[in-house]
Amino acid sequence: MIELYHWPTPNGHKITIFLEEAGLAYNLHPVDIGKGDQFKPEFLAIAPNNRIPAIVDTAPADGGKPVSVFESGAILLYLAEKTGRFVPQDLRGRADVLQWLFWQMGGLGPMSGQAGHFAIYAPEKIQYGIDRYTKEVNRLYGVMNKRLADRPYLAGDYSIADMASYPWVVPYERYSQNLDDFPHLKRWFEAIKARPAVTKVYATVGPSPAKPMTDEEKKILFGQTARA
Repeated sequence: MIELYHWPTPNGHKITIFLEEAGLAYNLHPVDIGKGDQFKPEFLAIAPNNRIPAIVDTAPADGGKPVSVFESGAILLYLAEKTGRFVPQDLRGRADVLQWLFWQMGGLGPMSGQAGHFAIYAPEKIQYGIDRYTKEVNRLYGVMNKRLADRPYLAGDYSIADMASYPWVVPYERYSQNLDDFPHLKRWFEAIKARPAVTKVYATVGPSPAKPMTDEEKKILFGQTARA
């Protein structure tokens, strides 16, 4: 059984998509990041960076005690290796998937997050910040569009690289992007959106929250320091 500590954000959706695609049994434990649940000692014990998602595998492959994993990319790779699915076993195929997984972790996710922050949540509109990250998201969409011009998915076959990237493209309008400008990316997006597992995740777990944040929620999410 997989115990999933989750909140409906793009990073959280990555893991529910995998679990539904693989048919793995799991229990969902909501971690309300707007209320500060991520700072509770029991969550920090498995996710020391106080970020969702995190998992506990109560039946690891080695038959030993439960294994906890934090960081969405690491969780996807752990689950792919556990099930033998959605990551190739051959050297070249595996390298292809991993480089696009890390591309999402280091680029598409953080840049999209910053674009959303400066455009929606920042207390004052700093045009340089809005332009800087909106343009970078646009560049990254261009990278994906070019990559997808001659293959159905980022690494050829559907993989954890696609599961990692798709939830960060779902809120494209928040990042002032138009998928019609990226026809290959749009085709990929619509193909993943139509997958039964993905449809189920967004219908049952829900999309990323779009409601305005309170000042207290902003303080919890954006005001953290080492001392806090």
